[in-house]
Amino acid sequence: MEKIKYLEEKANQFRIDIIKMLTDVKSGHTGGSLGTADMFCSLYLGGLLKYDPQNPKWEGRDYFVLSNGHICPIFYVALAHAGFFPIEELKTLRRLNSRLQGHPHRLDTPGVEVSAGSLGQGISVAVGMAIGLKSDNKPNQVVCMVGDGELEEGSCWEAFMSAGRYHLDNLTVIVDRNFLQIDGNTEEVSRLEPLENKFRSFNFDVFNCDGNNIEDFINTFSRAKESQGNPRVIIAKTIMGKGVSFMENHHEWHGKSPTKEEAEKALAELTRE
Repeated sequence: MEKIKYLEEKANQFRIDIIKMLTDVKSGHTGGSLGTADMFCSLYLGGLLKYDPQNPKWEGRDYFVLSNGHICPIFYVALAHAGFFPIEELKTLRRLNSRLQGHPHRLDTPGVEVSAGSLGQGISVAVGMAIGLKSDNKPNQVVCMVGDGELEEGSCWEAFMSAGRYHLDNLTVIVDRNFLQIDGNTEEVSRLEPLENKFRSFNFDVFNCDGNNIEDFINTFSRAKESQGNPRVIIAKTIMGKGVSFMENHHEWHGKSPTKEEAEKALAELTRE
């Protein structure tokens, strides 16, 4: 329980960092970054991923792919706290000549495996990675996060079809299931349900969890990795804007940064004891 408490405190710090970063640069994606903070904290500080921040290309590492690259503010925060680059560098987000661009770039940022921008492409690359690793009999795992709105892209389902066809049990897909995208509720824009059944029909082993509950996410991720024979998907239900009351469950915060006044209100909530 001490570990969970530590991770919860760190996830809260992740959210504070996100608000400060996006307010300072006056642009970026707030909602999804806040909503996935608990999962990123679990992945990078909770021992779920193998990595070496001093040697980002270490051959024994797990490969993490952020397919919904627009939520890179939380990715950068996690990488910084994991030691890939100084935390102070977060202040350079979206600045000219910064290594922290508005979407992750693998040639610029230590710890970034795949450049992500157009939705639907990251998962395709992740499947290719998993196929290559399996062909070479390497034990490395591939973990790919996708947004639920992203699943409207046909290329995602082509990738999932290949993952099932090749029995990629070295691949874990995490779906950030907050039911929101830039235009509103996913079920009103382009219905995804029944999502579990769709993944099962593509030969995935399906797991569900509360993506904002660190203990639940860690336990679910660990159970999923024990599954053999099929690719795994974790459908993690989250709250867009988690931690800031006036941002929670409002799709308007998909790609909007806080004003100075909004940031003060948000930070007051996040720093409240």
